[in-house]
Amino acid sequence: MSDKIPIKVIPTDASGRKKIPEKVTIKPSHDTDVGIYPARSQIYVRAVKGTLETFRRLFGFIFLGIFALIPWLQYNNQQAILFDIPEQRFNLFAITLWPQDLTVLAYIFIVGAFALFFITTFAGRVWCGFMCPQTTWTYMYIWIEEKIEGSANKRMKLDQRKMDADKFIRKALKHTAWVAVALLTSLTFVGYFTPIDELFIDFFTFQTSFWISFWVLFFTFCTYGNAGWMREIMCIHMCPYARFQSAMFDKDTFTVAYDARRGEGRGPRSRKTTPEQREEKGLGDCIDCNLCVQVCPTGIDIRNGLQYECINCGACVDACNGVMDKMGYDKGLISFTSEHELNGGTTKIFRPKLIGYAVVLCVMVGLLGLDFALRKPLEVDIIRDRNSLYRETNEGLIENVYTLKVLNKSQTEQTYRIEVRGLVEAVFIGDQEVTVAGGEVFSLPISVATDAYNLEQAVTEISFYVSTVQNDGTLVEIEEPSKFLYR
Repeated sequence: MSDKIPIKVIPTDASGRKKIPEKVTIKPSHDTDVGIYPARSQIYVRAVKGTLETFRRLFGFIFLGIFALIPWLQYNNQQAILFDIPEQRFNLFAITLWPQDLTVLAYIFIVGAFALFFITTFAGRVWCGFMCPQTTWTYMYIWIEEKIEGSANKRMKLDQRKMDADKFIRKALKHTAWVAVALLTSLTFVGYFTPIDELFIDFFTFQTSFWISFWVLFFTFCTYGNAGWMREIMCIHMCPYARFQSAMFDKDTFTVAYDARRGEGRGPRSRKTTPEQREEKGLGDCIDCNLCVQVCPTGIDIRNGLQYECINCGACVDACNGVMDKMGYDKGLISFTSEHELNGGTTKIFRPKLIGYAVVLCVMVGLLGLDFALRKPLEVDIIRDRNSLYRETNEGLIENVYTLKVLNKSQTEQTYRIEVRGLVEAVFIGDQEVTVAGGEVFSLPISVATDAYNLEQAVTEISFYVSTVQNDGTLVEIEEPSKFLYR
């Protein structure tokens, strides 16, 4: 048996070197100094201008602003959105979610998942290209890099130079700016989980707790590492979305694609080349300038077809359209299109898979809205005294002891009235009216007693009725069942 294994090599080199033959044979090497996988080549992303790039920057700027602004919003003299994990409550403006509201959180995640599935089926990985934090921060770091070290070619030459004063200063400024952005990002993110106004003051005056300091520094390190150093590694090797997204694609999904029928055969030519000369040389519209590769943040060649590394950022679309303009050719050699359109057909927008995702998404949104509508800003738990089933009082009454836990799920102080139902001539021993602060749990020990002649069986079904009238005049009431034991 031969030890030569034929493989197919897809050339991705943007340097213009002679292409590798389609089939080669590789003889197994026993050289232990050579790794199985080639070392990562640093990608120097070239700047590009165009409609999609302008939209992506504007989109990213808006969402960055929203991300930075939300923790500073105030509602009822407190942080409007605060995920207080130690206290096990999430404040969302007038709504406070508790562990008991697990269904609400589940619906929110399900809605987010199906929204992502729907968008991916319709427009490919636009989430990755336009909204993903990894992409947004990576482009932000590249922008800082360009301002300090220059264009892609200048950055490449700078890295090839030996260390001198100019290189040291530029590198130091770049990494200082990267760390500053990472620190501000981390403080803002942690500010979603702890009061942000206190966080900034305490952190810069070295008064934060160990764990808060740990998480701030941890997320600073992660942001700096992901956006500054790892970049496309996160998208290609670590993000699970790149792996399962193809399951949602079909021939009508809009993705960034190269029109091979129009572009091949590719090759350089003068702007003055006539259509007749092009036809004589067998040239398509692609001039093989490799700009589409140079502007790609993951370093792929879109002309090789659909690849899981593509994040649909559209940088290659803008780069190619600019070249087509200069050459006097029609735009759209690389564009957001579907496989059907590339093959000369028509894209079907309304198709079973997309309609199915839309229907499920609407149902989930409806269930989420219904859950919010039926949600009561009050929770009552009843705990029986486990030390004794019952006891007989000096007056000859049979008494059961309970602990009522009243959870005020609103954000304002409420006064609750408590009654017991289902027991004849019941005597309520304890406070029947309690005031509970917003977002607090109040424990109320009470006793319920009645004459033994009123008890026809050993276990009597009773209930505790708790009610309040909110500031807007809405009656909130809840009836929680329990048992009264005798014998």
